[in-house]
Amino acid sequence: MELNILETIRSSVTMMILMGCSVMVLGFVFERWLFMKQTSINADQFFMKVRDALKNESLESAITICNTSLAPIAAVVKSGLVESKNSPKAAAEIMDAVAMEQRTKLEKHLNVLGTLGNIAPLIGLFGTVIGIIQAFHALSTSASAGPAVISSGIAEALITTAAGLVVAVPAVVFYNMFLRKVGVVMTEIEAISKKVLVLVGYAG
Repeated sequence: MELNILETIRSSVTMMILMGCSVMVLGFVFERWLFMKQTSINADQFFMKVRDALKNESLESAITICNTSLAPIAAVVKSGLVESKNSPKAAAEIMDAVAMEQRTKLEKHLNVLGTLGNIAPLIGLFGTVIGIIQAFHALSTSASAGPAVISSGIAEALITTAAGLVVAVPAVVFYNMFLRKVGVVMTEIEAISKKVLVLVGYAG
């Protein structure tokens, strides 16, 4: 009996679930990658532009610079600059609040990606256990079943474990990569926010 991977995929509910998980992983990875790319910015260059605008031009010019970027750090700095018209202390509070909102946007779907990376191997293992049970059941009910039949059945069952790993490894890799990126962005936001508060006269 030859191993038929395509037939195994079509006949296994577990494989269908794993294929659905793989589509979700690809979708979330692409969405997060696109979001990170669209909102990526050089934090140091951005701060220098804002600093020069505040020193040489006006507060409105600095706000205009923030409006030209989709980056989370631009949203945070803009909120602080706008609120600094009322008081530097209020600017610090609003920047903290907006930073938390931006963190939520940056981490969107990451929990799902991490969960898929954790459960995909377990789903694959479940499929393998079910497949092995079925293979031994077939052996016990068929007197003519030989070693080739049982070995082929077990091989087909192990496909689900391999499929689970194929889904899980990229999910975990990209989850960690995106999580690290979120950490870097939040550190930049905190650092630039403090620099901007100094420029608008907040003493803490």
